Amino acid sequence: MKRIVVTAGASGIGKAMAETFLQAGASVAICDIDGVAIAAFADAHSDSIAVKADVTSEAEMEAFFDQVEAAWQAGPTVLCANAGTGGQAGAVDTLDLTQWRSCISVNLDGAFLPIRWAARHMKSDGEGLIILTSSTAGLMGYANRTPYAAAKWGMIGMMKSLAIELGPAGIRVNALCPGMVSGERAERIVKQEAQVSGISEEQARQVYSEGVSLRTWVDPEEIAAMAAYLDSPMGRKISGQAIAVDGHTETLSR
Repeated sequence: MKRIVVTAGASGIGKAMAETFLQAGASVAICDIDGVAIAAFADAHSDSIAVKADVTSEAEMEAFFDQVEAAWQAGPTVLCANAGTGGQAGAVDTLDLTQWRSCISVNLDGAFLPIRWAARHMKSDGEGLIILTSSTAGLMGYANRTPYAAAKWGMIGMMKSLAIELGPAGIRVNALCPGMVSGERAERIVKQEAQVSGISEEQARQVYSEGVSLRTWVDPEEIAAMAAYLDSPMGRKISGQAIAVDGHTETLSR
């Protein structure tokens, strides 16, 4: 049976990934910093492992990993390193160092800790799949969102390096790069953009839509479907790739 671990798995893209793999019959374990969302997920999926944990805390993540190993008596066959945060929006000369560091930590440390753990198991197994959730902001410039873009570009570098390093051990590593994904998080981004740019939220929403060739946002389930594809026999030779699931983002700037 496939064993899937998803960080930040109680809402948004992570929840869609977890539920997609559960529907396919996999064993699934998630962690998330949102205790309310974790409780709701656990209630809805009693056959899963759902733990409240901060991806930037080595101690909390080690406790999560220990719980997963105890339940499965094995490590993951697939890791979805999905945790991330948008960070502070604004001109670079107005940014706060503490908030900068927090954004970098959640995105990069939050991927490093579970990847380090999963790689140890996958090397022993001789196979595995690691999927990082980056962003189209990791593929192009994003004015007034430098912390987020820097972190997501960093995730692409992490993915490329790990694909080379872990490939000989039979481990595939890829990054998914969503564009604007429907949901509460996207609405927060729209609100931030409106405040920074001095436009209405409706105008900000339109800017993001017009920057996509298909003039549409993406649903979390569409990102999850790509993750499932990568874990299918059809995706067995795909590694080292930054895969945009975004309707083709042309620009993130006004």
